[in-house]
Amino acid sequence: MEFTDQLNRTIFLPHPPKRIVSLVPSQTELLVDLDLEDRIVGVTKFCIHPKGLKKSKAIVGGTKNYRFEVIEELKPDLIIGNKEENDQKGIEKLAERFPIWMSDIFKVSDALEMIRSIGELTGSQEKAEELSIQISKEFLKPMPGKGRAVYLIWNKPMMAAGRNTFIDEMLRYAGFENVVAQDRYPELSIEEIKGLDPEWILLSSEPFPFKEKHIKEFEGLFPKKKIKIVDGEMFSWYGSRLLKSKRYFQSL
Repeated sequence: MEFTDQLNRTIFLPHPPKRIVSLVPSQTELLVDLDLEDRIVGVTKFCIHPKGLKKSKAIVGGTKNYRFEVIEELKPDLIIGNKEENDQKGIEKLAERFPIWMSDIFKVSDALEMIRSIGELTGSQEKAEELSIQISKEFLKPMPGKGRAVYLIWNKPMMAAGRNTFIDEMLRYAGFENVVAQDRYPELSIEEIKGLDPEWILLSSEPFPFKEKHIKEFEGLFPKKKIKIVDGEMFSWYGSRLLKSKRYFQSL
């Protein structure tokens, strides 16, 4: 059958895939929650959920750098990736040998479409539809407003999540007003952040591993602002982890 991914690429699968390589942690977790763990043969070193999965699967590299010889040996009949998280040249090289389905996600609606599409790809439509309905109910409306926020994903240089990102969408659902107007992930100076006058500065646990030790540093830079470490997975993972996001947002 022919399938079209979220980049409008068409792939052909002669049968439901039995040997899947996942290059995206949130989509790896989704595959497991679709009861497809036994079909996953390769994952990245960042595929940390569910716990212990990496011990039973081949590690094919990271999300940007791939161990092509390992993937070749695995003989996957499907590779699943994402435009933002994966390296374009590496994906193009793999696509010469294997069918690759790519996601491209900015909104919750894109995530729901991805979940249903992977369900169709793998013959697990019923479970995928069930997950999609559950997630839809969780995100029927945003939460009450919590205030103006800057969401930092990196330190030195400080980089923030701006417009046209999935994080921007999740901030809105969590009740925060994202005051960063630039697209994607702009680098911001201390003075620029002060000029934005956020009430909150949210320090994400990933990709930069902000820890409690960073709070004092940022309190010195931005006195009178609310500084908080937040779980980056809840704001940026667009698979089945979305089922846990609402409860987490309520706890903030």
